[in-house]
Amino acid sequence: MAQLLEALGAPQRAYPVFHIAGTNGKGSTVATLDALLRAHGLRVARYTSPHLVDFAERIVVDGRPMAHDAITAWLTEREPLLTSLGATFFEATTAMAFCHFAAAKADVAIVEVGLGGRLDATNLVDPVAAAVTQIGFDHMEYLGDTLERIAGEKSGIFKAGRPAVIGDTRPSIRALLQRHAEHVGATPILVNGRDWTVQDVRLSAAGTAFTLTGAAGAVAYQTPLVGAFQAHNCAVALAMLEGGGGRWRDVLTAAPSALSGVRLAGRFHRAGRWLFDVAHNADGAATVVANLEAIGAVRPVVAVVSVLRDKDWRGMLQTLAGAVDRLILTNTPTAPASRLWPLDEVVAWAQSAGIPVEPVPVFAEALHRAEAHTPAHAPAHARAQGATILVTGSFHTVGDAMQRLQVDPLAR
Repeated sequence: MAQLLEALGAPQRAYPVFHIAGTNGKGSTVATLDALLRAHGLRVARYTSPHLVDFAERIVVDGRPMAHDAITAWLTEREPLLTSLGATFFEATTAMAFCHFAAAKADVAIVEVGLGGRLDATNLVDPVAAAVTQIGFDHMEYLGDTLERIAGEKSGIFKAGRPAVIGDTRPSIRALLQRHAEHVGATPILVNGRDWTVQDVRLSAAGTAFTLTGAAGAVAYQTPLVGAFQAHNCAVALAMLEGGGGRWRDVLTAAPSALSGVRLAGRFHRAGRWLFDVAHNADGAATVVANLEAIGAVRPVVAVVSVLRDKDWRGMLQTLAGAVDRLILTNTPTAPASRLWPLDEVVAWAQSAGIPVEPVPVFAEALHRAEAHTPAHAPAHARAQGATILVTGSFHTVGDAMQRLQVDPLAR
């Protein structure tokens, strides 16, 4: 990756970068920084993954995705270089994003780690500030099977002489991340629970209100994103600006009002009676359940669920079962064949666990069934409309549903 970027003229050095890693909360933190920096009048680039509907969602400048013809032209011109270096899909995509941001003359870029941190293709930036959000169990085949090992990989984005922001809510994980930051010589190191505290979190359909006590004293904030953890994700974004100092700290002045511009597709994202959430582990499902309760979701709540085979789908179904009125299980079309969950096995397990489920293998039919809220065995006169329809389980699940329902992930 270093060779590739040098051959391309080191585009990642053409603009300041905020770098963000973590199991959960990266996307929310990116979206919050994006809104705050754009409200400050800056031309902001952001690099995220995966996409929901369109590949170009990954590479955005000033709210606009990279044009399809520009993507094709860039790849066509650099194909010999990419092939000669054996660049992977994600390495090529990352290099293209960095080049696009330079060509678009971005004032600042917000870069989300793809996987882990230490060995991630994005980890060649020299960040204004680097943050690790919440750590959880995911990608254990690559990152390790303990939270300590996973945290060690995530903390690999901390750099000597650069601010490190630690957002995890658990003291033991925070202490571990802090030791890693100190070991590499990051400075300053800002830690949740030590340098700031989040209090008085209140959820509603309008978002998440909370009080943040830090260097500026106690300040009230509200983000449009719903969820108790959204208060902590928002605080990480604010701490990154604080840690960056100088002109970045100046952005905080208007932060309470600028937060109204935060948008994040697929994270408790509402479109009419449809509700989309890319939760793909038990922790994520627990957050969805808490949010449903907090906003008083209109019943009945029907959930369309499709989880990848290698995720903790048992934990997710156990968590969701007590909070929704019907669980429709399906397979999503864009999921890799090797990662499709075994629907027959899932149904058998659910039945043995006493969880009522309805398998509908065809994705489009599952969406239709949820909308009509019609069990396969129900007579016509018993049909009832699902008042709230939750689509969850993976980025593939949410993206495929949004595409079929014509919901634009980048709409404001």
